[in-house]
Amino acid sequence: MDEKTSDLRDIFVDATGSDTVTERQSESRGTLTGRDEAAVDDRVRELIATMRDRYGFSTGLDDGAYARIARGRFEFDDDEALSAALAADDSLALDVDSDALDADDSLALDVAPATVRDARLDLHLVRETDREVDDAAFEYADLKALTAEGNSIVECADELDADPDTVAKYARVARVDLTSTRANDRYRDEFRDLLTDAEIEGSHAAAAREDGLKEATEDIETDVSL
Repeated sequence: MDEKTSDLRDIFVDATGSDTVTERQSESRGTLTGRDEAAVDDRVRELIATMRDRYGFSTGLDDGAYARIARGRFEFDDDEALSAALAADDSLALDVDSDALDADDSLALDVAPATVRDARLDLHLVRETDREVDDAAFEYADLKALTAEGNSIVECADELDADPDTVAKYARVARVDLTSTRANDRYRDEFRDLLTDAEIEGSHAAAAREDGLKEATEDIETDVSL
């Protein structure tokens, strides 16, 4: 294989799904785009303030704590790990600028996992595991449908022949899902877009493929065998 053929092959490989995109996806959030994290933080707080005014929040945490929980939702697999990170003053994991803090400041936040969950749901940041009913006592979709019809916890429990406390736990999730849907999931989606690189990486990957294919098409010779 001559040098030109090798170069063209590399362009095609890169343009159609090379390791370059995979490596970018594995980089930490913000590395790919070099975006303004201060602007991201400001927008996250704006969203939180808007949601607080519109819906009211179920915990006594301030907007700063909610912002850290929103970020942590995409950094940690569960609320226990996020709670532990908050308690450990894990500023790096939560993307807080520790250099901007005074010497006496502490980012340690003692928040129980249950409170983290409540705050996360206030922000419409539902995990798929939130919808997984313990011991398959009933189908989450059935509870969601009953909740959408305006049934109370007791009525849902009677209909599902389930424990009211268990129903109450998942009815909260169902109400959040329904509320988020009525808002076209815009808060959930904007938090995700702000706090992950998923959407940006997708657009960069598409652009890379398009540019690479264009370059390869312009340069390729019909008698070159890849």
